[in-house]
Order: sequence, then structure tokens, then C-alpha cells
Amino acid sequence: MAGAIGMREDYTGPDLRRLARRCSDADQVRRLLSLAAIVDGGSRSDAARVGGVTLQIVRDWVLRFNAEGPDGLISRKAPGKVPILNDEQRRALAEIVEAGPIPASHGVVRWRLIDLAQWIRDEFGLSITKQTLSREMRALGYRKLSARPRHQGQRPEDIAAFKKTSPPVWRKSAKTSPQGHR
Repeated sequence: MAGAIGMREDYTGPDLRRLARRCSDADQVRRLLSLAAIVDGGSRSDAARVGGVTLQIVRDWVLRFNAEGPDGLISRKAPGKVPILNDEQRRALAEIVEAGPIPASHGVVRWRLIDLAQWIRDEFGLSITKQTLSREMRALGYRKLSARPRHQGQRPEDIAAFKKTSPPVWRKSAKTSPQGHR
């Protein structure tokens, strides 16, 4: 079994505790106090109990501390998934959407997400779902537009007949009788 990873020696236990008192990130404080226990001669198991974590996590903290110092123990945002399309591919996608499809070459008269996904597959060799492509399109500033539904039997003269109209001239209300409201 391999030995424990050594800690950098430019910080003492009291130094780490002093840093912990000045920190505003609770997770960083917990990590610093765990490492202070190690520097003071405690075991890694004691440090894990102080931090409320496992030995593997304490090892990760030691590696981060050795590499970056106390700032390496600050809570970070997870990097997330790498986007499928890069900036150049997004520009090409925006250009083709702005230009519109050419029916003879693209085989469609208007772009749908599924058609754009197929274009991306043909152009860049990338597989992208409709949902992901929808998010990408919204990030580029495009919105899904759909025509207002219209009944096939609808006649324009029926619309005019049912349309509510306002009186052409507003009339003043009649004066109330001298008796007034009771």
C-alpha cells in the first residue's frame, strides 16, 4: 500500500486555522480545518472525521492544497458538459438559418429542427438531438414561430359578421331624474 501524500510545508496548523477564521466560504473553512489537523500531526482518518468526509476526499483536498494553496480549496462551479457545437459551427448554423433553405439542394421549403439537425450531421458529422438544437437556436436568438391555426371552412364574411364593433360615436349618459338614486 502506498504512503500518504505529503503536504506542503509553508503553512502550519495555526496558519491554516487563521485562514479558516477569515474565510467566508463554509466549505473552504471545513477543508482548511481538516488539513490543519493533518499538519498538527493527526491522522488522515482524524481529518476525515473533522471534515465529515471519506479518506479519498481528504486525499483530493491535499492534492488541491499542494497545487494551488488555500485558494485551491474554494468551492468551484462544476464545469458542466462540453457543448456539442463550437463558435464557428454556431456561426455557420446562424448563416444557413438566415439564408433559408434552398429547396432543390436541401429538400425542404422551411427549416425545422429535424432538418437543421440533419444538416449539422451532413456538414460537421455531429449528432445532435432536437432538444439540444432547440436550446442552441434559442441561445442564438431564434424563436420557434408557428402560424395561427385557421379552420379550413372559415369564410372572411363570417368573421366580419361576428366581429364586435364599438358604437361610432360615444354618447353622454342621460341625466338622472331629480329624485336620484335611493
